[in-house]
Order: sequence, then C-alpha cells, then structure tokens
Amino acid sequence: MNQTLAPLQWDIFCRVIDNFGDIGVCWRLATQLAGQGQQVRLWVDDASALQWMAPQGCPGVEVRAWGSPVSVAHEAPPDVMLEAFGCEIAPEFIAYCASRAGTRGHRPVWINLEYLSAESYVERNHRLPSPILSGPAAGWTRWFFYPGFTTGTGGLLREPDLMQRSTAFDALAWRAAHAPADAQPAGEPQPTQAAAPQRWISLFCYEPPALPGLLAQSAPAATHLLVTPGRATQAVQKAMGHFDNQKGLQPLLDRREQLCISYQPYCTQPAFDALLWACDLNLVRGEDSLVRALWAGQALVWHIYPQHDNAHHGKLQAFLDWLQAPASLRQFHASWNGLNDAPVEWPDTTTLAQWTGCVEAARARLLAQDDLVTQLLGFVEEKR
Repeated sequence: MNQTLAPLQWDIFCRVIDNFGDIGVCWRLATQLAGQGQQVRLWVDDASALQWMAPQGCPGVEVRAWGSPVSVAHEAPPDVMLEAFGCEIAPEFIAYCASRAGTRGHRPVWINLEYLSAESYVERNHRLPSPILSGPAAGWTRWFFYPGFTTGTGGLLREPDLMQRSTAFDALAWRAAHAPADAQPAGEPQPTQAAAPQRWISLFCYEPPALPGLLAQSAPAATHLLVTPGRATQAVQKAMGHFDNQKGLQPLLDRREQLCISYQPYCTQPAFDALLWACDLNLVRGEDSLVRALWAGQALVWHIYPQHDNAHHGKLQAFLDWLQAPASLRQFHASWNGLNDAPVEWPDTTTLAQWTGCVEAARARLLAQDDLVTQLLGFVEEKR
C-alpha cells in the first residue's frame, strides 16, 4: 500500500445512468480513498440509492449534488479530479479549478476512470494522456485510467481487509438467520413443507431470456434462490406469474418442488457482500457486483449489461477467456446473456464445484496484483 502520499482533496464525479452500478462503484472508491486518509467530495446527479446502500455515510466523504456551487473562499480546491465512466465534469467546475490552479501554481491531476473490461484494448489505453486543447483548462492533460483483471491495467477495487473479513464470515450462521420461513402472507394457502435448502443461490440480474425456462425446471437439490430487489424481482415475478400491476403484491416466499424463492430487501454494500459470501452460486450483473462476486470466490454467472449493437458479446467472451471458464460455464453464460437460444439447466454438484474452482483460481490471480486504489494513489503521486 502506498504510504507516502499526503492527504489530498479528491473530487469524484458520477452520473447515474441507470441501475446502481455507477454510484456503487463510485461510493466504494470514495470510501476506500477515505480509508487511506484522503478527503473526498462525491458529486452525483442522483444520490437516492445511497439512502439504502450507505445510510450511515462515511467519514471523509462528502456527497454533493451535481452542479451545486463551490465556495471559493472556504473550500479546498481539488488536488485530483476523477470523472467516472466519461461523465464529463461540468464546465463551471473546470473553470473554477483553472482559476484556483492559477492562484496555487499547480494543476490538479485529472483522471477519467473508465468502465471495466477484459478486452485487449484496456492494456493499450491504460494511463494514456488526453491533452485538453480548448477552454479554461487548455494545456492540461486528462489521463485515462482503466480498471482491469491483469497486471497491465489499473486493477480492481478491494479493501485492505476484505479477505480477512470474508474468511472470518460465518456462512452457516448467516444461512440460519435467513432460512426460508414457512409462513406466507395472510390469506394465502400454506405451502407444503420443503426440504431444508442444500444450495443457496443469489440472483441479481436484468431480464435474462433463459430465466423463465430455468425457473420452470426442478432443481437437482433443495435450493434457496435469494432474489434481489428491482429488476431481478420483477423478472422472477413475471416468470412465476405472480406480478400484479393492480395490487402491487410481492410474495415473500414461493415454493416449487425443490426450489424455494425469497425476495430480498434493498441492503447496504456490506450486507450484499455477505449475501455473496453465503451463497454457493452468485448470478450477478453489471460491474460492481461482478467484482464483488469474484472476491467472494464462489461460483458465479455474469449477466453483462446489454448493448444495442451487441458490443457486450465480445466483452463477455473476453472476460470468460480471462476467467479460463470451462465449457459448461461458457455455455450457461451464452444462454443466460441471449447469445443463443439454448436452454440452461441448474448446475449439478460436480458442475458447481468445477465453476467454484475456476473462480477461486481467478481470485488468486487477482490477489497477486495491486488493487485499484493503491494504483490510483501511486499514479497521482507520480503525476503531481
């Protein structure tokens, strides 16, 4: 860990395009920087998700509304400007930074933190400069910084104590506290008693085309499917025929042969990590949950964010290549992400163990590399 960089003022900019990935990544980044003694202002256009994602806030992190004014007289100017995912910092803030830089005699380090990908262009473009040719910051340089899975990239977000916390986690106690209840909502018939779950699976997805077919199958073992709120819950409700637009009913529990489905509430980031640690298979989506599932070291399936031009197909294949995914895991990913029409099946015990071993090996490779915050701190020290 870099210990030589004095505390700096970081201004992180985030626009929430949709879902929770943008703000989730930026919040983790902000809190990890604060944990290293840095001061952070997080500028975001929609901070509503932080009400359940991080209700207690974080010392050293101040959340600001996008476009709100900065007090020239009373606030520290930024030492680092970081725009997440090409969100484009407001011109007024750039002008303010240019004015303060003229007074201070040095410019902030300007970083464009890009999206996560395993594609080959990431290593080529990582740390490349982009000169600013016009405007109040003309003559400055903006630097591209790419997270990634290899030593030629910026690495992944990982708290210094993450592995210690996951090792100390008591999965059996967590499962006992979250075991399926026998009670149904008032007025609904009582289900027949099902076997205690042998496998626990988390579901955080968009609308996988293969989901209805998977839910229609009988699971090979007593399975508890924990469905996250939002689009995943809506997709499961639609597939199970429970979604009621008029009454807005959401069943708390549903049993089908050996499959028990429960709907989870919105939760904090640490609680989401615990969910991933407790499950045998994590069906995740987007960027932040993929990284957290990799750190969990359990079998995973990634529902990549779909793009209209199918650019996500190549991105998915590059990830599976890096993961060194076995054929069965590649086939499941292809169907889950709509690359083909082949049905998916619940993995049996042998297949699930193979997938878990694959993820554990990938995690070991990642742990041998510096994490994203360590690399960012070193990069800023170099450029200052």
